[in-house]
Amino acid sequence: MRIALAQINCTVGDIAGNCRKILAFTQRAKEQGAQLVVFPELSVVGYPPRDLLLKPQFVADNLRGLDLIASRVSGIDVIVGYAQRNETPVGRPLFNAAALLRDGKIVSRHFKTLLPTYDVFDESRYFEPGPACDRCNLVQIADTTAGLSICEDLWNDEKMVSRRLYHQNPIADLHAAGAQVLINISASPFVAGKHEFRLDLFGSQVKQFGRPLIYVNQVGGNDELVFDGNSVALDAAGNVIAQAKDFEEDLLIVDLHGNTGNATTTPHTHAHGAAAIYKALVLGLRDYVHKCGFKSVVLGLSGGIDSALTAALAVAALGKDKVVGVAMPSRFSSDHSIVDAEALAHNLGIAFHLVPIRSIHEQYENTLAPFFDRMARDVTEENLQARVRGALLMAFSNKFNHLLLTTGNKSELAVGYCTLYGDMCGGLAILSDVPKTMVYELSELINRQAACELIPRNSITKAPSAELRPDQTDQDSLPPYDILDAILHRYVEEEKGVSEIIAEGFDAPTVLRVIKLVDRSEYKRRQSAPGIKVTSRAFGYGRRMPIAQRYEQVMPRHGEPSPIQE
Repeated sequence: MRIALAQINCTVGDIAGNCRKILAFTQRAKEQGAQLVVFPELSVVGYPPRDLLLKPQFVADNLRGLDLIASRVSGIDVIVGYAQRNETPVGRPLFNAAALLRDGKIVSRHFKTLLPTYDVFDESRYFEPGPACDRCNLVQIADTTAGLSICEDLWNDEKMVSRRLYHQNPIADLHAAGAQVLINISASPFVAGKHEFRLDLFGSQVKQFGRPLIYVNQVGGNDELVFDGNSVALDAAGNVIAQAKDFEEDLLIVDLHGNTGNATTTPHTHAHGAAAIYKALVLGLRDYVHKCGFKSVVLGLSGGIDSALTAALAVAALGKDKVVGVAMPSRFSSDHSIVDAEALAHNLGIAFHLVPIRSIHEQYENTLAPFFDRMARDVTEENLQARVRGALLMAFSNKFNHLLLTTGNKSELAVGYCTLYGDMCGGLAILSDVPKTMVYELSELINRQAACELIPRNSITKAPSAELRPDQTDQDSLPPYDILDAILHRYVEEEKGVSEIIAEGFDAPTVLRVIKLVDRSEYKRRQSAPGIKVTSRAFGYGRRMPIAQRYEQVMPRHGEPSPIQE
C-alpha cells in the first residue's frame, strides 16, 4: 500500500485556508499514486484551537469544512482530523476526531481515547474520550486493516513512560483487534530532545506489537507552540524507513509491503540540540508574525548578546528588510554598546535608528525630584530608563505597525531581572524560554553557519550588563549564568525542591536566593509577552503557579523541625 504523509502547517481558526491546503496536498498525493493520504490531528481547525471550540458556529463551520473536503475526494482515501459533536446527553460536548473520507463520502469517524491535561494541554476542557471499543478505530484501506489513533493514544507505553497517566493502552487494543498497520495523527509540539524520545517510544511500541507505524505530525507555529513535523514511518521491526523534513511542510510517500516498507525518497535527518532550538525559534517567530497579520518587527539594540541574537533570528525568519533596530543610549551607556549595535545592524543589513534618551530620562528625574527629595537613588531611577525605552519602542510599533520583540531571556525572566513596562514591553518574547547559556550557544551557532561574525564578537565576549548605572554588570545582582541556569533547570523544569538541589552540590544561600527570586517574580511573568516554548517547562500557559502564595522553600538545619512541624 502506498501512503502519503501530509505534514502541513495549519493556521488555527482558518478553516477555509486549512481545507484548501488539505485538498491541494490530497491532489499531490493522488498524482504520486498514493492510495491513502494522512493529515495531522485537528487539521481542519488547526491545533490548538482552545476556546474557539466553545463557539457553536466554529464547530459548525469545521463540520461544513469536513463535508466540503469529503465531497471533493475521489480516487484516494483521506484521513483528516477535525472536531466532532458529542450527540449524547452526557459528557463533554465534542470529540477530538478523525474521519476516513472516500469517493465523496465520510466513511467512518474515530475518536481520541487519551486526552492530555498536563503542561500546555487541556483537552478534557473540551473533549469527551472516545468509547472503549476494541474495533471502533479500525479502518479498511484497500486490502489492509489499519488501526487509527490520535496523538496521545500512542504515548502510554509502560516500558518508556516513568508513570503512566492512563489505565488504557489504545495501541494494545488496536493490535488485539487485528490492526495490520498502525496510523497515528498528531499535533505534537516541539521541545528540545523530544523527537529523539518519540523515536524511542514509537520503536518500543512497534517492536512490542510487531506492526509498522505511520506517524503524521503537524508543523508550524501557533502562538507559544511550535510543531516540528518530523513525521515518520517505521517498519514492524522498529526501523525508520521514512522521515519527513523538520520544521517544514512536506509530503512523504511510503510504500508498505506487509510488515516492511520503503520510502520514495531518502529519509531526512532532523536537527539536534541548539540547531533544533534555532529552527524552532525561527519558525515560531515567522508564523507568529504572519498569522497575527504583521509585516515587520522592531526591537531595541543594546549592543548586548540577547538583542543581537533576537535580531539575527528575526532576519532569518522574516528577511532583513522586515527588521528594524533602535539603539537608545543613556548617560550610562558605554561607547562599545553603540558601536556593537551599529555593527550588528550593518552585518545583518537591517534598518537602524539611534535615539538618545539622556534628556528624556533627566526630565523624568527632574519631574520626580520634589517628591523624592533626600532619598537615595535606587532601582526606581534605573527602571525609569527602561520605561523610557519601552515607550519609545512602542511608539515605533504603533506608528509603523511593527510587532515589537522583547529581548529578555529565560534566566532573566525567571528571577525578575527585567522591568515591567520597560524592557518587558512587546508583542512576542522570543527568548523567554531560552536560558542565558543557550543564548551564547545559539549565537555561536549562527556565526558558524554564516562563516562570519554576524553577531559581533564583542557582544558575545563582554560581561553582560543592563547598563542602568555606572559600571553595572548582571553578576552584581545574579550568580554566574552557568550556575544560575543549572539551578533554574532543576527548580523550574525538573520541579526539584531546595533540599534536592543543595544535595547536588550547589551553595545553599545561592539556591535559596534564586528560588525566592523565582517565586517573587511570578506577577511579572504573568504580565509578560507570550514567548516560544522550546523547553519542557516554559513560563507560559502550561505553567500555572499562583502569584499570591507563601510556600517557603527552606532547608531546616540538622535537628531542627521543618516549618510544617512547628
